[in-house]
Amino acid sequence: MQVKLTNRQQHILWATVRHYIATAEPVGSKTLIEEFDLGVSSATIRNVMVVLEKSGLLYQPHTSAGRIPSDSGYRIYVDKLMKPSETLAREVESTFQQRLHWEDWSLEALLQGAAQILATLSGCITLITMPQSQTAQLRHLQLVQVETGKIMLIVVTDGYETHSRLMELFPESADTKLDPEAIDRELQIVSNFLNTHLRGCTLLELSQLDWSKLDQEFQRYGEFLKSSLTELLHRASTPSTTQIMIRGVGEVLRQPEFSQVQQVQTIMHLLEEEQEQLWRLICEEPEVEETGKSKVTVRIGAENPLEPIQTCSLISSTYRRGSQPVGSVGVLGPTRLDYENAIAVVAAAADYLSEAFSHTA
Repeated sequence: MQVKLTNRQQHILWATVRHYIATAEPVGSKTLIEEFDLGVSSATIRNVMVVLEKSGLLYQPHTSAGRIPSDSGYRIYVDKLMKPSETLAREVESTFQQRLHWEDWSLEALLQGAAQILATLSGCITLITMPQSQTAQLRHLQLVQVETGKIMLIVVTDGYETHSRLMELFPESADTKLDPEAIDRELQIVSNFLNTHLRGCTLLELSQLDWSKLDQEFQRYGEFLKSSLTELLHRASTPSTTQIMIRGVGEVLRQPEFSQVQQVQTIMHLLEEEQEQLWRLICEEPEVEETGKSKVTVRIGAENPLEPIQTCSLISSTYRRGSQPVGSVGVLGPTRLDYENAIAVVAAAADYLSEAFSHTA
């Protein structure tokens, strides 16, 4: 809905949203006069609030109460009236640098630490997805003979996630006597060759390689490698319910918006039992700014396609390795959210994780 507001209407909408975010109390003209230097009379503020209500940007929860922002009111506030806190963004970046050490930590420890810091700073439920395996880079590949004629392909990603595939090497040679020691030597040579040339490739890139380019003496491994990597890719690209790290649930559920037990139960069910739906939502790739960074996506109330969080706001962005998105970071809270701060901390967290992943080999 396109709503054109005058400067005065924008200012009064801004003040109404700011007061309600801070207090969770409906706002009247007298309160705005006392708290904000609006430069107009109480009667003028009342008239403007009536116009904003007719435009669908404010509403009265009760007949005798003041007004509170609607989802549309928050949308105009986020898009046109607020500016993310640059000061907080710098503080978040500094906090990450002081408390997280991606050079020394494992991937899981890094993401757990980032999720906890983000939950503390935002006061929201924090959601950080584990890196998607399709975009994870190859750290090590090994071919191992487990018994005569059967070998295992083991792939270790840069996040130390391991995938393996067992397969019969030469089914057409079942009656042919194979030399296990010769096979071991060949497998080691092929493993060394592949590690030298493929380290840093993604699983998706591995599946698209032309295995016919292998040296002639190793051609017989080509079909095995191609089929094995295709299956590993399919397995790795299937979303898992363990892919989202969640922190800060207890704090946000103490907000007055979550006073009804039924509402809390539906949100908890989504977080615990329906993570695949949530994963698909926050992993939708946002637009990319000219700087190459991912934009922050803000979904307010009914803009969320998942019913359990249609009274919430979800703010998310992607973290990247270079230009390649590998995962998402987000916060979930009531629509009465301090958007300036929430957007700033999500952007800072995504930038930090992108830097960390871009420096991992």
